[in-house]
Amino acid sequence: MIKASDFGPDFLWGIAVAATQIEGAADLYGRGASIWDTFSKRSGKIKKGHHPATACDFYHQYQSDIRLVKTLGFKVFRFSISWSRVLPSGKGIVNKEGIRFYHDVIDECLTNGLIPYVTLYHWDLPEALEREGGWTAYSINHAFNEFTTLCARTYGDKVKNWIVLNEPFGFTSLGYMLGIHAPGQTGLTNFFSAVHHAAIAQADGGRILRSEVSGANIGTSFSCSEVIPYTQSEADVMAAKRFDCLMNRLFIEPALGMGYPETNWDVMEKFTIQHSTWRHTGRLSFDFDFIGLQNYFPITVKYNPFVPILQAWEVKAKSRKKPHTAMGWEISADSFYNIIKQFSSYPNIKNLMITENGAAYHDKLTGGRVQDTERIEYFQLYLAALLKAKQEGLSISGYMAWTLMDNFEWAEGFNARFGLVYNDFKTQQRTIKDSGYWFQQFLKS
Repeated sequence: MIKASDFGPDFLWGIAVAATQIEGAADLYGRGASIWDTFSKRSGKIKKGHHPATACDFYHQYQSDIRLVKTLGFKVFRFSISWSRVLPSGKGIVNKEGIRFYHDVIDECLTNGLIPYVTLYHWDLPEALEREGGWTAYSINHAFNEFTTLCARTYGDKVKNWIVLNEPFGFTSLGYMLGIHAPGQTGLTNFFSAVHHAAIAQADGGRILRSEVSGANIGTSFSCSEVIPYTQSEADVMAAKRFDCLMNRLFIEPALGMGYPETNWDVMEKFTIQHSTWRHTGRLSFDFDFIGLQNYFPITVKYNPFVPILQAWEVKAKSRKKPHTAMGWEISADSFYNIIKQFSSYPNIKNLMITENGAAYHDKLTGGRVQDTERIEYFQLYLAALLKAKQEGLSISGYMAWTLMDNFEWAEGFNARFGLVYNDFKTQQRTIKDSGYWFQQFLKS
C-alpha cells in the first residue's frame, strides 16, 4: 500500500482553492466586480443559474476553513488573490479592506503551520479591465504588472511561494475563443490576442516577483492532458498533434525561451511568425523555479474536417466505455504518469509540482457522512502513478489536491463536487468526506 513517506521527507502535500470559487462577499468590503460576477448574471451561462456571490463564504469563515486544512494533515495551502478585491477597478485606487483580508488569511496560515502558496491570477479579471478589452488588449499587461507589484510589495515579506497564472490555456480558450467561461468572448482573433498577452504576463509577473521578493520560489501553472489519437491513421495522429500544440505546448515553450510552438499547422505557423522576433521571445521567457501541472484527464482525439481550424474532435470516455468521473472525464493514472514524463522531457524545467488534481462525483450526505469511495480509489491510483515518476528520478517537489471543499465550479455552478469536505451551500455547513479522512490517515503514513 502506498504511503506518504514513500515520497520523501521534503515532499510538500497541499490543497488548492481559488478566490472566486470560495470567497463570496462579492460586492462587500470595497471589492469591485469581476468578469465572473458579470458572466453569472447572463441567462443560461451557469448551470441552474448559480452564481459566486456567496460561494462558500470563505471570506467570513477563513479561520475555521484554514484550520480544516491543518486538521486534514496538509502542509501547503494554495489560494488566489482576487484582483478586484485589492484593486476594485483593476488599477489605481487600492482597497485597504481587501489588502487586510489577505494579510489575515496569510497570518492564519502561518499561525497554523501552513505554507501559503499564492496564485496571482486565477481567472477573475476585474470587470473594469474587461470593458477596456480584457486579455485581448495590450493595456492588460500594464495593469497586470501594477497588480503583481502591489501583491509582491504587500505580502512578499510573509509569502515566498508564488504562482503567476492559473491555467492560461484554460481561461484564454474557454473565455475568449469558445465563450463558455467568463467573459464569454468568441473567435480566433480574440483567442490569439489573449494568448499573447497572457504569455507576456506570465513572464513579466515572474520578473517582478524576482525583483521584489527576496528568496522567492516562483512558478506558474498549466492545465495539461495527454493527447491520444483515436486511431493510428495519419489524419488522427495530426489532429492529436494540433490538440497537443494548444493544450500542452502553447504556454510552456515561450516561457522556456523556445518561442511559440512550431508545428505543421498553418494557423499556428502564422501566429508564431508574427511573434518570432527576439523582442517577443525575450519578453515571453522567464526562468521559473517550478512549473505547476494540473491534470485531470487524457483526451482522445479524432480527425473531423467539419470542425473549423482545428479539424479535430474529442471522442468522449463514455462513448469509448472507459471509466470516468461525474464530469465525464476519463480516469487514467497511466495518462497522468505520461503527461508528467512529457513535461519532464523539457531540459529547462528545474522542478515540477502537481498544483491541482482531483475528481468530481455525485456525493451525497447521508446520516452525517459522505462515503466517496470512488474518489479515494482515484487518489490511490493517481498518487501511485506520481510515485512511479518520482522514483524514476523526475524532479517533483509536491502535490496539491483539488480541492478543500465543494465550491462554485465555474460554468458547472455548485453541481460539480470536487471537495474533500462536503459543503451545504444553503447552511455553509462543512462535513469532512471519507476521502478527507483517507487523506488524513495517508499523510500520517
